[in-house]
Amino acid sequence: MFYYLIRKLLFLIDPEKSHILTLKCLNSRYIQTLMNLFLKPIPSKPIKCMGLTFPNKIGLAAGMDKNGEYINFFSKLGFGFIELGTVTPLPQIGNSKPRMFRIISKEAIINKMGFNNLGIENLIYNIQKSKFKGIIGVNIGKNKHTSIENAINDYLICIEKIYCYTHYITINISSPNTKNLRNLQFGVLFNNLLKKIKIKQKEMHQKYSKYVPIAIKISPDLSKNEIIYISNQLIKFKIDAVIATNTTLDHSSIYKIKKNQMKGGLSGFPLQKKSNDVVSMLYKQLKKTIPIIGVGGINSLSSAKEKIKLGAELIQIYSGLIYHGPKLIRQIIKQL
Repeated sequence: MFYYLIRKLLFLIDPEKSHILTLKCLNSRYIQTLMNLFLKPIPSKPIKCMGLTFPNKIGLAAGMDKNGEYINFFSKLGFGFIELGTVTPLPQIGNSKPRMFRIISKEAIINKMGFNNLGIENLIYNIQKSKFKGIIGVNIGKNKHTSIENAINDYLICIEKIYCYTHYITINISSPNTKNLRNLQFGVLFNNLLKKIKIKQKEMHQKYSKYVPIAIKISPDLSKNEIIYISNQLIKFKIDAVIATNTTLDHSSIYKIKKNQMKGGLSGFPLQKKSNDVVSMLYKQLKKTIPIIGVGGINSLSSAKEKIKLGAELIQIYSGLIYHGPKLIRQIIKQL
């Protein structure tokens, strides 16, 4: 009840400003102390995935903490893992503002952020100074001004730099907010990307005697044939996991209330069915050879169960946390 009262006030502010303000307040020492006093530890329900042992199946999706500034706060909410980013080799400011919008009646968010972040070096610094000992994933992308033909180099740079500081790496080739990025999911570009990141992974494994799994994050706007193709390539190159899905450009579910300036990727409840359909198709194609991490539209215990029933071994939450608060995370973890 307390969270919903606070949410009413926060929702009066511009979404991006509200996001930053909330996280800065919650990350204060005072709030951290209160959380330590009043939040009871959640019993561990370990699950093995990608060769890693996760305390539970629920993770924080990328986008909430791009620069790793709030790791300690999110670690106290009970998440089994935290995915940071999307981060790029060089810092960038992202797309012009306003670039984040709420559709409260649909429990949805539209964003056209464009990988705004402080760069991979800054993220490494924040990971090193955090006290979190749990599982961290890092979601990486290409810089805006890197051509799509040279995009692979940006991913290789990030893999090399972050390899020793993360438990797994996510290759983000499905954000709709960076021009032509989604082209990396198809044909020669996709084939070359998978080939080169696996070569880099092997090289880093040998160099550091540490195997860091790599996941590919895909779009919800793929056709059945495209999902079949992607699945075959993931198996061929022995990718460690697939994350389904990113945000959607399909705004048909909110077209009656959407304003013209609300352009970008749609997440939250309206994404739930599209994301579930992709998870289901992937599960049929991959036949348990590669684990699926399900994300998109999880806003309740039942929606979390549904995602897992369809084939997801792990799940991630973003919009559901904004609309329902930390209580949702603990409820799902305890009852799943």
